[in-house]
Amino acid sequence: MHYLVTGHTGFKGAWMVLLLKSRGHEVSGISLDPLPGGLFELGKVSEHLKHDFRLDIRDAEKLADALQVVNPDVLIHMAAQPLVRYSYLHPRETFETNVNGTLNVLEASQNLSNLKARLIITTDKVYRNVNQVEGYVEEDALGGDDPYSSSKAMADILTQSWVKSFPAMPTAVARAGNVIGGGDVSPDRLIPDAIRAFTKRQPVSIRYPNAVRPWQHVLDCVNGYLALVDMLLKGEGLGEWNFGPGPESFVEVGAVVEQAREFWGDGASVEIADGEHLHEANLLALDSTKSFKNLGWSNRLVYPASLKWTIDWEQKLFEGMAAMDITQQQLRQFDALA
Repeated sequence: MHYLVTGHTGFKGAWMVLLLKSRGHEVSGISLDPLPGGLFELGKVSEHLKHDFRLDIRDAEKLADALQVVNPDVLIHMAAQPLVRYSYLHPRETFETNVNGTLNVLEASQNLSNLKARLIITTDKVYRNVNQVEGYVEEDALGGDDPYSSSKAMADILTQSWVKSFPAMPTAVARAGNVIGGGDVSPDRLIPDAIRAFTKRQPVSIRYPNAVRPWQHVLDCVNGYLALVDMLLKGEGLGEWNFGPGPESFVEVGAVVEQAREFWGDGASVEIADGEHLHEANLLALDSTKSFKNLGWSNRLVYPASLKWTIDWEQKLFEGMAAMDITQQQLRQFDALA
């Protein structure tokens, strides 16, 4: 089976490519260039691709041309502007990438001759957040206060509208959230910021120590996406689906950093950042019962195992082990958990 992953150079996209390859699939990618020092670069992910297009999904013409060349069996759309704080600084880029880019992907893929299934990835932040303790279910209202969240909610609604207006191959929307794992170098993310501090022997500075986040390993997330793709290939699994961890993995930011510090050792320390900070949700969790019951999917790594795998990956890299060797080792361990 030939998969096309948009956003394949990103953290989650690179893990998706390598998981697909480990399971015997052919993979192509469309994305911007990767951030230096991340999994895609260090893991030499480009060597595993049939086609590796570097383009901006806002360019509808170039995107359509690339899709015609690749002509995949399955399309997984992950390309996005994924950062909340960046979206405040660059709102136009965020909306154009996340909304218009998704529209371009849907339109350009509509009549591909080989395409059998499409999966559009949005986020847990598409839900109208009312700080409820129980997780949001797929039927809850969408919303979003910041440019990132609202742009992804718009992309989610756009996809739902598109597939109802222009039915073609089976299409679904997947919503997941706070994923962690080795090789993430994105700015303004807790664990990558912590790793950078640990390796430089500097204190980790955190903004919202009491904010609660659902901590999920990236492999559990992308494995859920692939379980949904398997359903789509059977002509089932349409609609919207949540992929998040259970309540045991809802942990305060401060506690997570302390746990990461203990796993890392070597004198790592933590401090609370002073000053005013941009708005971020204090609590946001998903109810993934639908995926548990209908897809037979569940998280294989629950907190703190998901954090331990992440710190182990980064420590081995810091100690000189090759990124691809560490990653392949974790891929084998993950599939053995099934």
